[in-house]
Amino acid sequence: TTPANHAQLLNAFGFAGLRSVVAFSSCEPKAYTYILERPPVVFPTMAHTPSYRPAYLSKSCSSKANADGIPNIPTLSEWNILWAAWDLVTLRMIPSEMLLQKPIDLRHKCLFYIGHIPTFLDMLLSKAVGGAPTEPKNFWDIFERGIDPHVDDPDHCHNHSVVPEADSDWPSLTTIIQYRDRVRSRLENLYAELDSGKRVLSRRIARMLCMCIEHEGWHVETLLYMLIQRSPGALPSNLPTTLPPPGFVSPPWDILAAQWDSTWESFSALSSDSDSEARTIMLGPAEIILGHDDSEADDSHFDGHNIDEVLNHEYGWDNESPARAIKVGRFKVEWRPVSNGEFAQYWRRNQGKVPAPKSWILHGDEATGEIEIEVRTIYGPVPLRIAHTWPVLTAYDDLEAYAKSKGGRMPTEGELRLFLDTYEVGYEGGGDSGFRNWHPVCPTTGPNSPSGKGTNGGVWEWTSTPLQGHEGFVGTNLFTGYSEDFWDGKHQVVLGASYATIPRLSSRKTVRNFWQHNYPYAWVGGRVVYDMEY
Repeated sequence: TTPANHAQLLNAFGFAGLRSVVAFSSCEPKAYTYILERPPVVFPTMAHTPSYRPAYLSKSCSSKANADGIPNIPTLSEWNILWAAWDLVTLRMIPSEMLLQKPIDLRHKCLFYIGHIPTFLDMLLSKAVGGAPTEPKNFWDIFERGIDPHVDDPDHCHNHSVVPEADSDWPSLTTIIQYRDRVRSRLENLYAELDSGKRVLSRRIARMLCMCIEHEGWHVETLLYMLIQRSPGALPSNLPTTLPPPGFVSPPWDILAAQWDSTWESFSALSSDSDSEARTIMLGPAEIILGHDDSEADDSHFDGHNIDEVLNHEYGWDNESPARAIKVGRFKVEWRPVSNGEFAQYWRRNQGKVPAPKSWILHGDEATGEIEIEVRTIYGPVPLRIAHTWPVLTAYDDLEAYAKSKGGRMPTEGELRLFLDTYEVGYEGGGDSGFRNWHPVCPTTGPNSPSGKGTNGGVWEWTSTPLQGHEGFVGTNLFTGYSEDFWDGKHQVVLGASYATIPRLSSRKTVRNFWQHNYPYAWVGGRVVYDMEY
């Protein structure tokens, strides 16, 4: 098989509800043997994920791609897949004794997020179609919004819910699950009204559906990066730990590591020293388009009578709109993000000056320099020899310092967007997102891949571009403050997707994530770029 055929097979497996655990080279040239499993959750590609169309409409009004982008209104089937993933993570991977604990000090207790997801959906349903809060009404007060306090000043935080201080004052898990079921039924009733024609599908309703399913998708990933800090083997034995994903076989680490090493070595053979031109590719100058035209302010112009304008539209978050042209100068960029192995060498040379990534676990005595590094996974830590080819996950500040030590810097949003659009294959191309794996992998972009294309290894990537407003920006009133609350000079724009990013987010190239520059827990890596002399 070729890389393209391999991607087609992975997508076909996914369509059949299967997942590849590992693939072996066969005796036949370019042939592989796949070991598959049927896990409890598999995300199909967006090509196999239809956009919603009310049942009462004729087929002539079916959704189709148009100049606005790819229509992406979720169906109930898409919701059910995400609900299966969310319930697996929240109800089967978090031990009961951990529900009222904080895996990360800068975030809420685990139980908050189990209540937050249905509360957010309930609140936006009421905003979009009216109606009273689902009982218990006080959940709107407790679970409305999470927290993202400043890392260097945790007392400074945006507007958020006031949560109970005493564990005994929190609602029980049973009460929250009953509430969740009532809210999900409310959503299902809305789809029934839309299917019958009793309620007209408007742009506002369509946007709310997209926003709520993507909000839940964001939280699957962000909850997991919290839970990985409590993964098995990473804590004293008296503390409760996150459970591995049930129904997914544990990775055959040694077999996979041998394959990743082979991929890395074939790349390294073309770039035997750190200054080799084969490690980088030159891009630009170019003019690229960031974003798409999707202003929430325009929704009122579509009252549901012009149904094609509602169905055949790509909905996104406020900071994605409008489409805008920017110029990108000439630059060189590393084919691959900084790896754990590369960062470990840098860290050892600067021990005591550079913080260790929170994605690592250190064993030994830092004073003597005899340190063993393990890398966190949701299955438990693995030795660096297993994960040395994976992109390192750490704060922007740490990677910017690494880049400067190599005579480079972190890319701007435009530079990284140009690289990803040119060389990243994405989920449909066999990339590592959408829970294809529950861990990063060795990147495959580079001169040893066809046309240089491949996966970045399953991580988001930092940019040097701060999150801020841009010309034509219109903030959302469905989720007030989603972007503006973080125009604080502390948040960087982040592009790409991690292995736990759902396909509807990883596949839309206009998506812009953002994290604080010194926040070390998110699944974000980075690649080095170099300025060119003219």
